[in-house]
Amino acid sequence: MSELGDYALTLALVIAVLGIGSGVYAGVAKRPEWTRVAERSLLVVFGFTSLAMLALFTALGTGDFELRYVAQHSASTMTLPYRLAALWGGQSGSLLLWLWILTAYGSAAVFAHRHRHRNLMPWVCVVMLSNALFFLVLTNFVTNPFERLPYTEVFSDGNGLNPLLQHPMMTIHPLMLYTGFVGFAVPFSFALAAMITGELGTTWFRTTRRWTLFAWAVLGVGLLLGGRWAYEVLGWGGYWAWDPVENAALMPWLAATAYLHSVMIQEKRDMLKIWNLVLIGLTYCLCLFGTFLTRSGVVQSVHSFTNSGWFGFIFLAYVALIAAVFFGFVLYRRSALGSPHRLESVVSREAGFLLNNWGFMALLVVVFWGTLLPVFSESLTGERITVGPRFFNTLAGPLALFLLFLTGVGPLVAWRRATAASLRRQFILPAGVAAAATVVIGIVFFGEIDFFAFACWVLTAFVMATVSQEYFRAIRARVTRRGESPGRALLHLFRTNQQRYGGYVVHLGIAFLLVGVSGAAFNEERLENVQPGDSIYIADYRLQYLTAEAIPAQHYGGAKARVALYRGDEGLFVMTPEKRMYWLEEQPTSVPSIYSTSREDLYVVLSAIEPDGSATLKLYRNPLVNWIWIGGGVFILGSVLILWPHSRARSATAA
Repeated sequence: MSELGDYALTLALVIAVLGIGSGVYAGVAKRPEWTRVAERSLLVVFGFTSLAMLALFTALGTGDFELRYVAQHSASTMTLPYRLAALWGGQSGSLLLWLWILTAYGSAAVFAHRHRHRNLMPWVCVVMLSNALFFLVLTNFVTNPFERLPYTEVFSDGNGLNPLLQHPMMTIHPLMLYTGFVGFAVPFSFALAAMITGELGTTWFRTTRRWTLFAWAVLGVGLLLGGRWAYEVLGWGGYWAWDPVENAALMPWLAATAYLHSVMIQEKRDMLKIWNLVLIGLTYCLCLFGTFLTRSGVVQSVHSFTNSGWFGFIFLAYVALIAAVFFGFVLYRRSALGSPHRLESVVSREAGFLLNNWGFMALLVVVFWGTLLPVFSESLTGERITVGPRFFNTLAGPLALFLLFLTGVGPLVAWRRATAASLRRQFILPAGVAAAATVVIGIVFFGEIDFFAFACWVLTAFVMATVSQEYFRAIRARVTRRGESPGRALLHLFRTNQQRYGGYVVHLGIAFLLVGVSGAAFNEERLENVQPGDSIYIADYRLQYLTAEAIPAQHYGGAKARVALYRGDEGLFVMTPEKRMYWLEEQPTSVPSIYSTSREDLYVVLSAIEPDGSATLKLYRNPLVNWIWIGGGVFILGSVLILWPHSRARSATAA
């Protein structure tokens, strides 16, 4: 089966080259029959890539340790889900996954637009196949997942997967990140095709709106799952450390978020054509650049791939080439991308969206600079200078508050020019709620709360009031004019204006998430060595260390502590943090035990078991942290509301 996978990758490379040639000829000569050839080539490449994926899954599932990749990243002692998840746990397997998702997106785009946009489709195929060709070259000649070990190096078992990746979250988190990353290839391809053909109107972004929203939403979910994985696996009591790999995924999400806001201006006012092309090109280039960061070894991370040497230079050259081609076309078409309209007033929704874009770009610059500073400093001075969470938090915090403020302001300001009367009418309720929240929070938490948390809570109240007002007025208007029930009116809003009203739900999710982040201002941390029967007190909790016992397991051992949790005299929970040693990988890990409520988490880590039977426990009290996951759930709900397919005919009838 592995030989079949290897042959499939070789054939896919050949077909990709033929498809690129067919697409170029179809686009230049205006030959629609050759467009079909390019489209079918993309479908065939997807078929061969799927066969290669199936072959590697089979090799991992059956333990074919003659393959170098299987031997390096799996072991017979691992359970089947983790053996299969090893496909994206290493370099060549993850590149094959990227390739498969890319060709899947390309095939879906070909199928969805098989009768439309015939001038764009040959160039869309060329761009998609050119991207696929690069990954096919890598998987065929640079880091082949089907490379076989010399006979003398084959053993009866493999090295096993990194223990940090042996967690249920890692069976889905990387898939979500890759699906988000690669999804931006579709709008990127249509944007480049539009510039090649000169069709510079609204077709390219209207056609790819749902593709972009889907990729953006899935990438956001991937970031949330990554935070949850870090929270449960790394044992440091946190969910985000501004790690380079985390930042590599965050940067394209920030650029895409800016794009999704600014493209509304082009749709409404035919403005910012160049800027929107720049943003979608930047988003996809950052996806590729993030992949380079995690595979080149230029940055240090707890969960990056390390591959030094010329592989990193190849990938960086590819990113530079893609960026040069795309932005070269932007410069070439700049005279045709001008807009007859200009910003009419600084007090308008357009101005709000522009400020929103500047805020996201400033945040992107902070993340980019902080992530790459060690690389820049080492190349210029020979000294590797790194910055920690304090640097990012100090600069990103005010920007996040600014963007949260704009989230509440944006819906209240009219397009083109807002009048004083409309501003008074729109702002009176949200501003009153924010003022009341300021007074209440100031009184209740006087002297106990920092500026970020205080401002975040007040602005969240402001955003909630804005969203509630928007929904109430829209529902009331339909109830009054059409006699609909409130429930039917709400359903109609989601059916006819998904982007607006689903977007409000997304905004609420982001606000709740920031509330969870603000809870860090109240975090407490303790480190104690305790004998059996001893107690530790933190806030209004008492933790009594009972005993420790050995872990009987197949491919790891260690100890599990039993800690009784009390609030006053009330017994709440028996916490069981673990300290593991994975024998094959020779790597220790900590598995925390977490007691969660809507108000806070109590997070216990077993740092060590001493020879005298005592245990060293690290305790974290994390107030409001679960609002991050609540906000994530609301974000997902809003994304579903935006993307949910509705019948245009039924919507039109209902209107």
